[in-house]
Amino acid sequence: MKPKIDDVARLAGVSPTTVSRVLNDRGYISNETKEKVQDAMAKLNYFPNDIARSLYTKRSNLLGIIMPTTSNPFFGELTFHLESICASLGYKVLLCNSLNQKDKEKKYLDMLMRNQVDGIIVGTHNLGILNYQKQNLAVVSIDRYLSETIPVVSSDNYEGGKLATELLVRKSCEHIVLIDGVKEIEKSYLRREAYIDTLDKIGKTPIIYEIPEVFNVQSQQEIIENIFSEHPEVDGVFATNDIFAASFITAAKRYGKKIPEDIKVIGYDGTETVRTVLPDLTTIRQPIEMIAKEAINILLKEIEGEFTDPLHETKLPISLIEGSTT
Repeated sequence: MKPKIDDVARLAGVSPTTVSRVLNDRGYISNETKEKVQDAMAKLNYFPNDIARSLYTKRSNLLGIIMPTTSNPFFGELTFHLESICASLGYKVLLCNSLNQKDKEKKYLDMLMRNQVDGIIVGTHNLGILNYQKQNLAVVSIDRYLSETIPVVSSDNYEGGKLATELLVRKSCEHIVLIDGVKEIEKSYLRREAYIDTLDKIGKTPIIYEIPEVFNVQSQQEIIENIFSEHPEVDGVFATNDIFAASFITAAKRYGKKIPEDIKVIGYDGTETVRTVLPDLTTIRQPIEMIAKEAINILLKEIEGEFTDPLHETKLPISLIEGSTT
């Protein structure tokens, strides 16, 4: 039978109210009394009921995180930093992988709200989920514009796209292809906009290929096959994430193309995972840990009612890591 707060009080020689005050850090309690209560809890293997405590504090100390998939290096690394920071601040995390499915995301959101999370960090792509816009729900979006009332934290995507395209131009690439996801959210595709603007300025025609299922390897391979069959003259590729870049490099080798002699390739994200597997990849590195810290900082301000700018957008600096693929 699980021990109760009365059992702890009896063993410690104090009242149940005193045990409650120790657990909730409420009012003055001597160090001696705290030690007695903590020793009794340890001997009885007693753990406080977080649900009951949340009724008193009006806080669950739970945060929800909804990501498309943590198997993707960017979202995996982002989730790692988010969870680590939350743990250091005394928050537990409920992690949800939506697999980019709108219905699944809705169900996860409902589940998080039923569990009374204090706030939610969202890194998914789906628009039109109205529960995100409820005024009593603290939400921060990462790299996606979910609505006009939800603050966004991202890297400077336009600057990153500009740096990537300008590098390929400086490397004398004449036929630069952009590999991107499907364009659904106008403001979320600033990397693409920068690519188009940069080529327009020098009179070059943008060549854009969209991968409909961004986390599906077969979908990536099919589109890349189309690039080689429809644009065999390609000599430069800007992939809007490192996984697309890696898939293209693998396919290029099958076609007998040399990187960077025949085709120069640059990716985006610069995660530790990809840097370990493909250390020579030229990429735009996002400040992933900084993104996580800023998202949590804004979310906690929302939770405490100290954040009053719902239109707020935070753009964090990117950096170019030039490897041997360009």
